[in-house]
Amino acid sequence: MPLPLVSALAYTLITAAVAVAAGFAVSAKFGWAVFAIGLGAQLAYHLRHFFLLDAWSRRPSVSVDLAGGGVWDEVFARLYRHERDQQQAIAAAERKAERFDAAGQALIDGVVSLDSVGRIEWCNRAAEIMLGLDRDSDIGQHIANLVRHPEFVSHLQSDDPGGVLRMRSPNHDERSLSVHVTAYSNAHRLVLVRDVTQADRIDSMRRDFVANVSHELRTPLTVLSGFVETLRELDLDREERDRYLNLMSEQSARMQQILEELLVLSNLESAPPPPATERVDMTALADKLLRDGQALSAGRHQLQLNIDGAGDLLGAEVEIASALGNLVSNAVRYTPEGGRVTLSWRVARHGAEFAVEDTGIGIDAKHIPRLTERFYRVDRSRSRETGGTGLGLAIVKHVLSRHQAALEIHSSPGKGSRFAARFPAGRVVA
Repeated sequence: MPLPLVSALAYTLITAAVAVAAGFAVSAKFGWAVFAIGLGAQLAYHLRHFFLLDAWSRRPSVSVDLAGGGVWDEVFARLYRHERDQQQAIAAAERKAERFDAAGQALIDGVVSLDSVGRIEWCNRAAEIMLGLDRDSDIGQHIANLVRHPEFVSHLQSDDPGGVLRMRSPNHDERSLSVHVTAYSNAHRLVLVRDVTQADRIDSMRRDFVANVSHELRTPLTVLSGFVETLRELDLDREERDRYLNLMSEQSARMQQILEELLVLSNLESAPPPPATERVDMTALADKLLRDGQALSAGRHQLQLNIDGAGDLLGAEVEIASALGNLVSNAVRYTPEGGRVTLSWRVARHGAEFAVEDTGIGIDAKHIPRLTERFYRVDRSRSRETGGTGLGLAIVKHVLSRHQAALEIHSSPGKGSRFAARFPAGRVVA
């Protein structure tokens, strides 16, 4: 029997014994009066503690408000300990939930938890960005009402949505998303969203690269094989034979140039960072680039060099000379005879700039963002005539990126172009 009940029963028995003794000593009425008073006091005592318990139960808290005496002391003490343990357990669970929420928010992939009918229970910030959700207002909403993408809704309603769905982001059309839906815990579902834009871009570049390499090498190989067959089957005079051999030499040289530039790109991508202590004499290099441009032009263009400010670069001289030389040779090749090519080297507090400006054929604005892609050329036939491979500006971009520099291109069809390599102040020394 619980101790409080034993105590209450003992108090009642003691009261009854006192009342009986009073009845024998005085009178029966007096005994009953003593017994009634004792029971009334006991009832008042219990009612008081009952009201305290009732008031506390309406707003439970771990405080001294829940304090009793006598038989109620043990009861209140147990309730106090139970409430304290309960609140500690709730606080620990809340801290654990907060840690899980923080971990979920830190994920770079989007996560959305759905109930059995598709209503959003929880989502992280990545999912908000990728799917255009708002945690403050969308919790409890059906996800199909918020992500109105037909393929997504169909995938969500599928009996077996375990596969991966590729779709465009609802609020960023240029983004590609990978969506995977998995079931858990009584028909609840977890939607995992990953941004695969970069992976798709790399796959596309890889496919284009393979296609372009195949195309670029197929043409000279076809020409070579055709000339070989011609030389083998036809009895040609010396002049005709020499002409074919010269054409074969040109095509083989073209293939060799493509392979060499591909190797240069591969080496740039795998090479360690360029030195930050090796000094490149830019005055001497700019003068050499001018002479190289004049030699390539062979008097067909006007070339000049402008130098503003004194300063050199820190980096790999071979790489920088290759990249800037490529800009100069492009300007000469794509500028009609009689045109002007201007080289300039300017040093300022915020950095330095090597620019090549020409009065050539110019480039349409739609082509400019893709000029540094491998094998991308505005005019393939003209590029072949001028000896271009479509890899030069890709090499320029890689070299400048390795030196924390950037390539700026401004051009207008029929008016000429300006290619500027901008180097940060950290790469410039006085």
